[in-house]
Amino acid sequence: MQVFHMNKGAGKTSYARNSLTQRKIISINSSMVESAIVAILCEIEPTSMGVADLGCSSGPNSLIVVSQIVHIVQAASHRMGRVVPELRVSLNDLPDNDFNYVFQSLPELYKKLKQDCGIEGNYYIWGVPGSFYGRLFPSHSLHFVHSSTSLHWLSKVPSGLELSVGIHLNKENIYIAKNSSPGVVKAYQQQFHEDFSLFLRSRAKEVIAKGRRGADEDFYHWEFLAHALMSMAIDGLVEKESIDSFNIPYYAPSIEEVQDEVEKEGSFVISCVEVFEIEYDDGDSSDLKESRGTRVTKSIRAVVEPMIESHFHLGEETMDELFMRCAKIVNDDKNRFQFTSLLISVVRKG
Repeated sequence: MQVFHMNKGAGKTSYARNSLTQRKIISINSSMVESAIVAILCEIEPTSMGVADLGCSSGPNSLIVVSQIVHIVQAASHRMGRVVPELRVSLNDLPDNDFNYVFQSLPELYKKLKQDCGIEGNYYIWGVPGSFYGRLFPSHSLHFVHSSTSLHWLSKVPSGLELSVGIHLNKENIYIAKNSSPGVVKAYQQQFHEDFSLFLRSRAKEVIAKGRRGADEDFYHWEFLAHALMSMAIDGLVEKESIDSFNIPYYAPSIEEVQDEVEKEGSFVISCVEVFEIEYDDGDSSDLKESRGTRVTKSIRAVVEPMIESHFHLGEETMDELFMRCAKIVNDDKNRFQFTSLLISVVRKG
């Protein structure tokens, strides 16, 4: 929790300028978000609606979902001939998230919403720092919970990856790789099941009956980064022991694993599931003349640089060298650079 956050600010390696893929996913899931919100308005008819975006991060994407929800509630209420409910919008991420960037963007959002649909003063937005693997909100205070490209991040690196002092189970890897042992896979799976079950139990207490939540998950190609780190170790720029002890707290579950965990926990019913592939070709839109490897690597750097800095303590030049090598590895790989995303909507049981 202390070191995991996206790169802050609006610089060339910031998350704000290197999160186009995440924005694509938000756009793709907009129809499911609309269906869920319209169902809430029809079935519950709230006069005050509690909404939360978990793992909001920072940058332009942080307020896209808020804008979508405001527009959907406004349009749907007018179609139904009802008074537009006030919106209580909570933006959540870990305490070290760049909330200042988000809050500084709010005046522009308010201005745009007023220009687009004449909405003014009917919604209230604030930040809620803390881990979503645990309680964040009062009981029965939320109608709709959204989380995008967040739930694949675990609460911690799985236990059991270090057999004893200096003896590491996942040597030369930073995540589950082709040559990882079954013990590594089991440790990651166990941590996912514990975390996701806790997430569901926490939201079950916070969401009202028939309230809804949606989430989508994605998959990054961590092996490229691991290969770049190993090449640095060969050249004496980082210690191999540091690589052996570094593991990403990340798990990409199968759709079956997610469904099983929802059914086992028992508080929610799955209303909709979609699986889709998306091209991973990220980066600042102004830098589209750069190579695919450079753009993709910048997006990876925007996410993991704080963790790498905390573990390896690299200087700026060495950090630049690491991601230059990673970019070359991506460029040399001729496969299509895609990942699978799961889009899931669940409803709180009445």
